Amino acid sequence: MRRRLVSSLAVLMSSVVLFSACGNTNDTEEKQDESQAVEQTEEVAQEDTDQLAADNCAALIDAIYVQERTDETDAQCAAAKEAWDGLTDAQKELVEGENADPDYFGRDTGDASKDDPLNQDEIGENEILVVSFGTSFNDSRATDIGGVEKAIAEAYPDWSVRRAFTSQIIINHIQARDNEKIDNVEQALDRAVANGVKNLVVQPTHLMHGAEYDDLVATVEEYADNFESVSISEPLLGQVGADETEVNSDKEKVAKAVTAEAVATAGYDDLTAAAEDGVAFVFMGHGTSHNAKVTYSQMQTQMNELGYENVFVGTVEGEPEETSCENIIENVKAAGYTKVVLRPLMVVAGDHANNDMAGDDEDSWKSMFLADGSFESVDCQVAGLGSIADIEAIYVEHLKEVL
Repeated sequence: MRRRLVSSLAVLMSSVVLFSACGNTNDTEEKQDESQAVEQTEEVAQEDTDQLAADNCAALIDAIYVQERTDETDAQCAAAKEAWDGLTDAQKELVEGENADPDYFGRDTGDASKDDPLNQDEIGENEILVVSFGTSFNDSRATDIGGVEKAIAEAYPDWSVRRAFTSQIIINHIQARDNEKIDNVEQALDRAVANGVKNLVVQPTHLMHGAEYDDLVATVEEYADNFESVSISEPLLGQVGADETEVNSDKEKVAKAVTAEAVATAGYDDLTAAAEDGVAFVFMGHGTSHNAKVTYSQMQTQMNELGYENVFVGTVEGEPEETSCENIIENVKAAGYTKVVLRPLMVVAGDHANNDMAGDDEDSWKSMFLADGSFESVDCQVAGLGSIADIEAIYVEHLKEVL
């Protein structure tokens, strides 16, 4: 009887201990669940905070991604940069808007301090206003646009050389990111009037008589009465001509200059040596729906007339149609070339050259040529026309004609 009682007590004590242990385990699990729930809530709250900060910055970027300058533009540029600087690295990666992305402020395009915005006053009576579309790529701006401006300044030391960009979107980008202020065309003309300029010569760095050139001419004409004389020089490729068969001395000079530079950069003695090695050079222009688009076809005609059988001219926009990347790929294959060198047919090696031509996205020209699978190699030369001395000389010659 005593043994049974002791045994029963032992079982009872074991049950109590087991129950206590289970109770402690449940308490621990509940505390862990509560802790995890708190952590998850905090993580969600942080994610919401991060996204809210990123969205705010994106909205401020989109607000200055516009083509019209207003009285609020300077403050908006400053606000966008302040918002970006206040983000963490993780938040910066979340910035995404209609036009905003982390590269707007985050991409390294070179040292902006090497560039001269040429917006100084005390111009004097004679001014040459060099007008470009513009680029937010700092190195390209200093080398390509700056190269043309410096060549003009050296050729005409008695004239003050000033700068204007036609793209307010680019002007705002540079101002917000680098605090470098570049005049738009109206600002530059207002500056000329305020400084008492009497003789104004406008030199566009545009490739052709396209939409940008037409808009520039219209704006300058509105200011013409403020000066004793106003002249607008030719764009790089001169007059457009009636059809794709028409070429001129400007197109010939540009064709020779860019081809020679591309061949030398690729390491060949001449174009023939490159052709014998199976190399084709593809020059990528912008393209346009403007009737000046025939200029690109004329440039191909010019290459053909020079005997440059392994040189092809295409456009980002695929206008004219035969200049689309798909058509150029087929033309290069049909001609039997197995290696490709891509180079921009643009004054500046900016966004189109770096992204549309040499970028890693699947729709870049480099990626499309590689994806075709017909070529042993596809190399990119990211350099604008403005950095070529013979191209700079053409602008100087155009100015000579009007001065």
